[in-house]
Amino acid sequence: MDHLCALQRDFINLRLGTFIHWNSAAVQFHANPDIIDWEFDLENGGEPRRYPFPESDWAPRAPDCDRWAQIAKSAGCRFAVLTAKHHEGFALWPSEFGNHSVAQATVRTDIVAEFLRAFRAAGLQAGLYFSVLDLTAGIGRRSFPPAQRELVLGQITELLTNYGEIPYLIIDGWNAPWGGPSYRELPFEEVDALVKRLQPNCLLMNIGCTEGISGTDVVFFENGAGQELTPGFAGPGALCQKLTRTWFYRDDEKKPKSADWALGLMEQCFASHANFMLNLSPDPDGRIPAPLAERFAEIGARVSFPAPLAELPAGWLRR
Repeated sequence: MDHLCALQRDFINLRLGTFIHWNSAAVQFHANPDIIDWEFDLENGGEPRRYPFPESDWAPRAPDCDRWAQIAKSAGCRFAVLTAKHHEGFALWPSEFGNHSVAQATVRTDIVAEFLRAFRAAGLQAGLYFSVLDLTAGIGRRSFPPAQRELVLGQITELLTNYGEIPYLIIDGWNAPWGGPSYRELPFEEVDALVKRLQPNCLLMNIGCTEGISGTDVVFFENGAGQELTPGFAGPGALCQKLTRTWFYRDDEKKPKSADWALGLMEQCFASHANFMLNLSPDPDGRIPAPLAERFAEIGARVSFPAPLAELPAGWLRR
């Protein structure tokens, strides 16, 4: 078994994780009925930007990453991923590239460092999400000059250099149906080589990849965007879903989807050797709503995991 296949197998044996969506969107849109998570039309429809995010608006009062980790463990999660930078472009670490990060915010806590510390201390593997699509920097399908390339590759380098071992980096907004530079402008092979040079054991997962395993280490299904498991799929995969209507916190969310719904989808994933990632969405101050925490605990009381894979099953995709 080659090195990449061994990394993929070990990831699939984790089975269940949480995807923590917390970034500028939680502050900007939690009470806005017109925008769902981010300004999609700005990238795909050429609309003018309506909601720039002033760095001073980032002022969370209670970002308790230890509590997040406790809630994740209550569901049986074995790994977690944080949106270190989403499509709007705000970096949750003090980046030296650009001027749109916690370094310019009202509250300057390095959230990436706090997240990694807390989840590692709780015994959970902790990875990071990074959006290449960056509305603030103007990085998208219409624009990707050398200065923007330097920002993207520089920020990826920061995340994989300054925080110890990162077992996986999930990249989004890159040659994706919802926007971002193409592979012609930023080849997968170039980014993959950078990631593996900095951290040979880091899996590069590309959410927007529509080309099977050729542009990602793990095939990603964003189920919240309607991407379904392919019939006969045998791994390696990851599927992310949310118990609420949106990925980021909203004031009008009252009741999460049922544990039965989540467990049923989870079983489908496990049978196809695709990990299930269940979303957590802290509020603007960094608190997890009680109904969401309670649903996580209910899921954890009922979840059942298959036996770990020792060998790769027939049909496992190889690059």
